[in-house]
Amino acid sequence: MSADARFERLAALPLRSFQPDNRGIGSIWRQVRDIADHRQLLWLLTRRDLQVRYRGSVLGFLWTLIKPLILLATYYVILGQVLGAAKGITNFGIYVFSGLTIYMLFSESLGASAGSIVGNGGLVKKIYVPREIFPLAAVGGAIFMFAMQMVVLIAAIVVFQQWPDPSGLLYLLPSIALILIYVIAIGLLLSAMNVYLRDVQYITEILLTLMMWGSPIVYSWQMVKDVLARFGLPAWLLDVYTNNPLTLAVLGFHRALWSGGTAADYPDDLALRMGVAGGIGLICLLIAHWGFQRMQGNLAQEL
Repeated sequence: MSADARFERLAALPLRSFQPDNRGIGSIWRQVRDIADHRQLLWLLTRRDLQVRYRGSVLGFLWTLIKPLILLATYYVILGQVLGAAKGITNFGIYVFSGLTIYMLFSESLGASAGSIVGNGGLVKKIYVPREIFPLAAVGGAIFMFAMQMVVLIAAIVVFQQWPDPSGLLYLLPSIALILIYVIAIGLLLSAMNVYLRDVQYITEILLTLMMWGSPIVYSWQMVKDVLARFGLPAWLLDVYTNNPLTLAVLGFHRALWSGGTAADYPDDLALRMGVAGGIGLICLLIAHWGFQRMQGNLAQEL
């Protein structure tokens, strides 16, 4: 068939839009099903991102372990021993590393999600795929690195014989789920917003640094409570700090894997607080996805 004949045949075909239908109650289910139909692409993008990240590196995926170990050594020596942050915190090394592990899942997910659509601009402009695939692939890569760090954390617990309370292990999966709910919700919005305003990616990096120091990773929750009481600040400030989803996830991770904690190191009704935060997170996820759908129509044109 000649080129002219092919063009005439294509011109006679009706124009069919690939814009997802976001109308009606069942639209969310249709979009989830669309993402599930592209699960192989999701896996390929996740694997590609991981391979590209360490391409040409001699150590390869070992860097996923080296970075948190260097952070752990820095915080343990400088903050824990030199500045005395370890005072009053039993098994400070496990305490810091467990907090860093769950925080790195949060940080790596959001940091990669913010630039995920811009980074895959060539693919976005050429073919239709569910745009949610790109931030989800970024989260998938962060989950892989989180799993590698969990191996090191569990090995440290075994080597140093710092066995956690078995009942506290019930907090492990809810803490991970709480982080994933919020990083997917926030990541969807950031990935789309970054297409329209490229500063979003850099602002995200700054905020993630601040959020690390705003979570009980290198200091205890009890220290925050004591400081607020010492300065006579209102009790609701402690509630605002405690009910932050990242703080709750870090506390849940400590409850699950840190053997040195007592009841005073955790707020009352930690499980209930996590459940409420998770429910609010699901609502935020629906709202974030709606906002993403509103913004995704012009992503290819903006890119």
